[in-house]
Amino acid sequence: MMGDRGRLVIPAELRQRYGLAAGTPVALVETEQGLVLMTREQLKRYVQADCAGRGLVDALLEDRRREAETDVR
Repeated sequence: MMGDRGRLVIPAELRQRYGLAAGTPVALVETEQGLVLMTREQLKRYVQADCAGRGLVDALLEDRRREAETDVR
């Protein structure tokens, strides 16, 4: 439930299930389906899974190689 000051109230059952205590860092993530509340650890796993298999480093290195070849010519 959203409180009158914009505070989000998480039911005790969910806090216990997910180990949420006062001061636990959380993030609200906007998705196509709406807002998702995650702990830092959940967000870390979410981002890692989203980036898995993309070969971001390889793609960046390939871009840099192409740029270097263009600069030399």
